[in-house]
Amino acid sequence: MKKIVFLITLVLSLGCTNNAIDNDCFPFITVNETINLDLPQFIDLQVPGGWAYTSGGLQGLIIYNNGTQFKAFDRSCPGQNLSSCSQMIVDSNLRIVCPCDNSEYNVLNGAPLTEGSTCFANEYLVNNINGSLLRITNY
Repeated sequence: MKKIVFLITLVLSLGCTNNAIDNDCFPFITVNETINLDLPQFIDLQVPGGWAYTSGGLQGLIIYNNGTQFKAFDRSCPGQNLSSCSQMIVDSNLRIVCPCDNSEYNVLNGAPLTEGSTCFANEYLVNNINGSLLRITNY
């Protein structure tokens, strides 16, 4: 009897997998934004090193042109509750900073630059549709 219970438990545990990526630093929301690079508020994105803020995500998005591709990060500070100080800002075009605790993140890949920070900035997928339109999603 114990062998049967063990085999059933084993089969069920192997057959049920979760392919979702666990992220304890951010709640999940669906992101699907389209950005027109020809609009005046996105003029800085037309040059390498340019960046812009826009709506979407938990607390808005940071879009960055690294010269070969566009990157999009949520402005919500990793691991912070949503508040007035938990909206990240771009500082010196190389860092993203969380005003709540002054933690810093690399604008190229979202990696934490502050010692002790374990969460990356929340990055979304960017698809350059036709040179003028960017589609930003998390699926």
